Amino acid sequence: MAGSEDTLRDTAGLEALISRAAAPGKGLPPVDKWNPDFCGDLDMEIKADGTWFYMGTPIGRQPLVRLFSTVLRKDADGRTYLVTPVEKVGIRVEDAPFLAVELDVAGEGDARVMTLRTNVGDIVEVSAGNPLRFVIDKVNGGLKPYLLVRGRLEALLARPVMYELVSHGEELIIDGKPMFAVRSKGSVFPIMPSGELEKLSQ
Repeated sequence: MAGSEDTLRDTAGLEALISRAAAPGKGLPPVDKWNPDFCGDLDMEIKADGTWFYMGTPIGRQPLVRLFSTVLRKDADGRTYLVTPVEKVGIRVEDAPFLAVELDVAGEGDARVMTLRTNVGDIVEVSAGNPLRFVIDKVNGGLKPYLLVRGRLEALLARPVMYELVSHGEELIIDGKPMFAVRSKGSVFPIMPSGELEKLSQ
C-alpha cells in the first residue's frame, strides 16, 4: 500500500513540476529564455523507441508525456533538462528525445514539402530551419535520420518513416559529387554518396 502511495506522490510531484511552467494550450513555453538554478537529476529516461520512464516505470499517460515534452531543453553541455521558470532538472535520453512517426509529402522537385509528426504531437516541416541529418549506426551499419524539431532537440525517424522518406530520394550533383538526397521547402538534404548507397543495397 505504501508503494502505491509513493507512486501517487511521485506522479503528483511530476504534475506539480509541469504546473510551474506555462499553462498547456497556450503554445510552447519559452524554455530557451528561462535561466533557473540546476536542481539535480531526476530519475527519468527517454528510451530510443520514444517511451518515457520515471523511476524505472513507463509513463503510461500520454497527455503527461506531451506536457513534459514542451518543457524539454538540450543545452550546450549536451545534456537534456526539464526546465520551468524556477527549476532545471537533468534527465537521461538514450538516443533522441522525440520519435518521428508519420511523414506527409506534398509537391515535387523544389516545390516539395515534407512534413513530419512526432510521437508527442509536434508537426514540423523539413526546411533549412528544421533540417534533416543522416548518420550511419556504428553498431549495425543502418541509416539513422534525425530531424531538428526545436532548439537542439531532435527526432529520430522511426524505421517505417525512414524507408518512406528514402523512397522520395533522388540522385543530385552536390559540390561536383553524385549524392543521394531528399528535397523539402527548397532545401536539399544529402543522405550519402550514391556509391555508398549502392554498396548498402547489395
